[in-house]
Amino acid sequence: MPNITVVTGFILMGLSDIHEVQTLCGVFFLLIYAMILMSNFLIITLITLDQKLQSPMYFFLKNLSLLDVCLVSVPIPNFFVSSLTHNNSISIVGCACQLFFMASFGAEEVFILTVMSYDRYVAVCHPLHYETIMCNVTCVLMMGVSWIIALLFAVSYTIVIFSMPFCGSNVIPEIFCDVPSLVRISCSDLFVAIYISLGIALCLAIACIFCVVISYSYIFSTVLKIPATQGQSKVFSTCVPHLIVFTVFMAAACFVYLKPPSNTTSVTGRLFSVLYPVLSPAINPVIYTLRNTEVHSALKRLLQNFFSRDLLHLTCQVIRE
Repeated sequence: MPNITVVTGFILMGLSDIHEVQTLCGVFFLLIYAMILMSNFLIITLITLDQKLQSPMYFFLKNLSLLDVCLVSVPIPNFFVSSLTHNNSISIVGCACQLFFMASFGAEEVFILTVMSYDRYVAVCHPLHYETIMCNVTCVLMMGVSWIIALLFAVSYTIVIFSMPFCGSNVIPEIFCDVPSLVRISCSDLFVAIYISLGIALCLAIACIFCVVISYSYIFSTVLKIPATQGQSKVFSTCVPHLIVFTVFMAAACFVYLKPPSNTTSVTGRLFSVLYPVLSPAINPVIYTLRNTEVHSALKRLLQNFFSRDLLHLTCQVIRE
């Protein structure tokens, strides 16, 4: 029998083996993380407080922003701490938790983006029945079902991966625990179960892509029939950003989970793997608010109310004195 070293923990390589570069990368991604938190929490605050943004589209957008905060909070804080302490080790339990949350939040991101495409389809193709179809009960039910499917998928995914023993090298050439690296260091013969899980994930992704493509084919065919150019531009301003976000997120996810496992990964490859949990949460607030006049108006109203209350409080304080 050959000697087999059983793995009791893992080493996340990060982006560099040089301590100074590790610290610089940690600080850089901490700043990006802070910007992501501030921008997404700003969207959540605006949609929650402004009564004019209480529509199904903004309900899903608020949930997307909250989901982006959760997704980016799984790998980046741990990456920042390990970059400053130069301790890249992670326990099996920690790795399992990381894989579970990344899988659940990633799957839910795909599902909510798919639901948002259906919302846009109903708004454009069936505007007279929009409020009836996309009522509050329907929106909450869609979110609830998508979360149930995402959690069930993440649980089964994590159980299958960590039900097999790991042996040999414990080095994961990424900043977080990903499936290809874990499969590479497995010494089990349960690859059939693993490939079934990967097949289920791929089928869910293809189904979501198919739904988005069908929705936007109907949307664009309807928009092109609209005679007014202003009406077309309004529809494109809400649909194109969503399509860009969906495409970017799916491309980053495919790069991370569908790449072949290897013993070593270049710095460029590791850097691209960071884009999966960071890129979508970073660009979502920019894309959805850059040309959205309703969000701009909500921000102006929030700032006016904030400063008017402060001015009123200061005036009353001066009068009392």
